[in-house]
Amino acid sequence: MASFDNLLITLTFLASLGCGLMAGLFFVFSVAVMKAFARLPSAEGIAAMQSINVAIINPIFLTVFFGTAAACTLVIIASLLHWRESGAVYLILGSVLYLVGSFLVTVVFNVPKNNALASVSPADPGSTSLWASYLDKWTTWNHVRTVAALAAMALLVIGLCY
Repeated sequence: MASFDNLLITLTFLASLGCGLMAGLFFVFSVAVMKAFARLPSAEGIAAMQSINVAIINPIFLTVFFGTAAACTLVIIASLLHWRESGAVYLILGSVLYLVGSFLVTVVFNVPKNNALASVSPADPGSTSLWASYLDKWTTWNHVRTVAALAAMALLVIGLCY
């Protein structure tokens, strides 16, 4: 039983670190990067975001993004198996919040917007309206991801304290 508890503690710790890293990344985009891109001419903003969307698909980001989702999934399973233990509800809520509010929102809302942006030429005159819509909608969903990842981290930490 002690080894299972140590495994759950380790998984929860890693999940909370991942949630914190993702919250920080999303936060920087919400409060600085997207605001800076909005100040650029649309062709420059589009080109910059297209470049980021290519550069971010790298082993470090993918490990943190998918690894956190995997850790949260395992924390949910372990917590459900030990439902009666103190802190289990916080671990489940935190993990679900990351999976739905950050991971799923990314897959369902942000990535399709990134794919649509990737399909346009920054110099195309029609890209200006797409860019304006992208900035508004992508950033709104990014705010959701930020809050969800930060709240998930907080709940996981609270669960660890029990």
